[in-house]
Amino acid sequence: MSRTITNKSGKLWSLRFGLAMLACIWLGASHAQNRDDPDRPGYFDVRSASSRLVGGVHTLDARLQLVLSSEALNALSSGVPLTIELQIEVIRVRRFVWDDAAAELATRYELEYRPLSQRYIVRNLNSGDQDSFATLYSALNSLGRVQGLPVIDDALLEADTPYRIRLRVLLNTQQYPAPLRLLFFWRDQWQLESEWFEWLLER
Repeated sequence: MSRTITNKSGKLWSLRFGLAMLACIWLGASHAQNRDDPDRPGYFDVRSASSRLVGGVHTLDARLQLVLSSEALNALSSGVPLTIELQIEVIRVRRFVWDDAAAELATRYELEYRPLSQRYIVRNLNSGDQDSFATLYSALNSLGRVQGLPVIDDALLEADTPYRIRLRVLLNTQQYPAPLRLLFFWRDQWQLESEWFEWLLER
């Protein structure tokens, strides 16, 4: 459950957080001169996706490729958590009018680095479940293997009506203070978002 901090303490927290994030970006840019690929933009891609009907519930299997940009890597290594979001839409196919979105689902994962233990933590923000990994590669590999994610109960769908389902993955920056969100909007390295991957829902 999230808690909103108000008044002076909330403004102070936002200011400190914003300054810390700006420092991460600035330090990353200054240190990047010593790296092999200082301006790597990163990218997210849905490599494959399909759905299965299991016990009356449509579930999702997918393979994602998640490559973080240099700035996102710098922020993560400095202790700033990143939120990776799966967006799923179930679309009712209609013959003579526009298709209609029957359901929308967002599953969010938080990726965090803990310097003291030198571990990467992946936390499902929807369920609260979390796992710990020794390397960033293993953490991103786990995030990229979606298996049996519940999407929608088949009883909620209209009989004899075709449906399409589509999926994309993105880096969500909505949890950061407004000034930082505005900054990220203008920085390509924070615009990590895949194309929609779409297929027919089998029933």
